[in-house]
Amino acid sequence: MSLHTLATAATHAVEVKHSRFLAHAVPVESADEALQALADISVADASHNCWAWRIGDDYRSNDDGEPAGTAGRPILAAIDGQGMDRVVVVVTRWFGGVKLGAGGLVRAYGGAAAECLRRAERVALVEMHELALHAPFDDLGTVHAALAAAAAEKLSETFDTTGARLLLRLPADGVNALKLRLRDATRNRVRFDDNG
Repeated sequence: MSLHTLATAATHAVEVKHSRFLAHAVPVESADEALQALADISVADASHNCWAWRIGDDYRSNDDGEPAGTAGRPILAAIDGQGMDRVVVVVTRWFGGVKLGAGGLVRAYGGAAAECLRRAERVALVEMHELALHAPFDDLGTVHAALAAAAAEKLSETFDTTGARLLLRLPADGVNALKLRLRDATRNRVRFDDNG
């Protein structure tokens, strides 16, 4: 399954047995950004600000006073279930006087988070790879044409007496195809500086 992150922040509100739940989801790139988002989003006078975040293999969750495992983990499960990464979700609850029980809390917190993420505008996360190559002067036109076709971004280009050294950034799943194309188009005159 390909992972996504949020294009922009999103919210979703729901009421369950007189308790109000407000889910906020925010895209983040680091744990520090996640912690800052938690500080920005949490509502001081609410009953609970339960949250979870995932950034790659790094994740955290917190029940903020709700019974253990009834809020933070269901929010994290919603993040994972929606195929999201680099996101923090805070579900704020204002207690409405009726206890929901453990199952009701799991459904309310997890459901609010999942619906917020489901409705949010998302963007695909593409794993990027850096690739260095050296091409003779005669092959530079061919190389530059192939870069555009491979959606490769040129990070740097330096010249020496025999040609140019380029540092590229491109989607990881296109690296082998670019190498093969350049080897074929230049009769194997392009040299790659990585291990591939």
